[in-house]
Amino acid sequence: EFKMNSLALTDHGVMYGIIEFYQKCLSANIKPIIGLEAYVAPSSRHDKQGKIDKDYNHLILLAENNIGYQNLLKLTTLAHLEGFYYKPRIDWELLEKYHEGLIAMTACLGGAVPKAILRENNIEKVKEVINKHLNLFGKDNFFLELQYNPNTPEQQIVNKTLIQLSQEMSVPLVCSNDAHYLNPEDAEAQDILLCLQTKKKQTDTDRMTMLGEDYSFTSPEKMANNFKDVPEAIANTQKIADRCNVTIDLNKTLLPHFEVPDNKSTDEYLKELCLANLNKRYGDNITDEITKRLDYELEVIIKTGFASYFLIVQDFVNWAKNKNIIVGPGRGSAAGSIVSYLLNITNIDPIKFELIFERFLNPERISMPDIDLDFADTRRDEVIDYVSNKYGADHVAQIITFGTMAARAALRDVGRVLDLPYTYCDKMAKLIPMFSTLSEALKSVDELKEIYDNDPQAKNLIEYAKKLEGVARHASTHACGVLITPEPLDNFVPLQYSTSDNESIISQYSLHPVEDLGLLKMDFLGLKNLSSIETTLEIIKKTTGLEIDINEIPLDDPKTYQLLKKGHTTG
Repeated sequence: EFKMNSLALTDHGVMYGIIEFYQKCLSANIKPIIGLEAYVAPSSRHDKQGKIDKDYNHLILLAENNIGYQNLLKLTTLAHLEGFYYKPRIDWELLEKYHEGLIAMTACLGGAVPKAILRENNIEKVKEVINKHLNLFGKDNFFLELQYNPNTPEQQIVNKTLIQLSQEMSVPLVCSNDAHYLNPEDAEAQDILLCLQTKKKQTDTDRMTMLGEDYSFTSPEKMANNFKDVPEAIANTQKIADRCNVTIDLNKTLLPHFEVPDNKSTDEYLKELCLANLNKRYGDNITDEITKRLDYELEVIIKTGFASYFLIVQDFVNWAKNKNIIVGPGRGSAAGSIVSYLLNITNIDPIKFELIFERFLNPERISMPDIDLDFADTRRDEVIDYVSNKYGADHVAQIITFGTMAARAALRDVGRVLDLPYTYCDKMAKLIPMFSTLSEALKSVDELKEIYDNDPQAKNLIEYAKKLEGVARHASTHACGVLITPEPLDNFVPLQYSTSDNESIISQYSLHPVEDLGLLKMDFLGLKNLSSIETTLEIIKKTTGLEIDINEIPLDDPKTYQLLKKGHTTG
């Protein structure tokens, strides 16, 4: 809409959205600038005691090139795995090691330079902080950052001092749009989201809030007007944008190395294993149809370069079976492959059941094959440990997933923040049909529409819930996704600890970005021996990420009940 040619994403301490951001920008013919608003520990990232170590500084880091992007992956990972104390923190030692290819900006009022201006009342001390950054990043890679917050007196003091120091020290200025939501009218909804994240109510006085200033996405014209007295700060935004040129290759296949015996190629070894197992699967009844199908599948697998994929999968599946770990017979399109059947990955004969291989791997549309595997829930971790030991613990991780607010949850969450009675919000939430959006429910449910039209409090609740519907609410570990990389994980993805156990390491890129990067993602679903409705819902949650409240299912409907009852055998 604003005809801008570039856009930066600098989330606080994480890189969750980078790949999708990169893809969306390119599809809209906008240059993506990849960045991070880092938290810098006051001393060492390893110091984690008391208020002093909690007082981190903000620092904007933008990747100028692919080296800079790699360094952002390292910094973000180490901030979480080594420096986490209230926030994921880096320190000066890490910046010294991983600053190449990065452009730094002094950030908001939480940055080290703005803090020094407001705290020290000593311009020489402020110059020391600036020179420390200049010496590390270089005079062309460090900028004094101005922001437009007219209702914040501290910002005016900082801006005035930075402009003065820019002239005295010949350090370039840059202005930034600290955007936390899209439109000015989104401010209240963003405030509610902050309350949800910090477990506060809107009426609480001791809470974080950004109300009082406009943190919406600002047009170039408005930015130019806001900083009309320092046009060089505007010009430098474009200079930085022109310099930032990160390319992320989304068209490669990045499979781990599988060790093959006797210096054979992966293609040769795959064929050898398949031929060796023909008699085990088919006895002496090896028909022309079987041999033709095998030859065809091997030809496609070799042509598409996925031989090592099948070798990797068969290795840990057969290890699990040899350890008496129950493995499912095969789920999804992988059951259409005779190679999978011969390698003991699946137990379904695609010839007997006339299953189609192209549904699994199509030579006309090459994409990574996807074999979904079911392991006994109690021993699934043993399989993951085996894979970690084989390929290296720094090559294997589980994958993050993000819980989003569906219509009913959004109503209840917003109602809690607004301090409305639970029964009031619950009544409205139950009027929304399952899988329906709030907008759809207002059109199809007369009772809800009547409440919306006649009760101002309900209208206010629903309007805020509509703004937050679909927004990411929390992060967790994907139920079955496991990532295996050919080089150390943080060469490809930023890492953090799992939010559930704070011990397991997970990728900050979720399932689809990991797949788009061409990395090997395996689905290791742990299943229990199930025979109840509750368990059916557990399967649905694990396989689709969809969370259904059993209390909201119309079990008095015989058809619904019967479908759920048999769901565990067909799910």
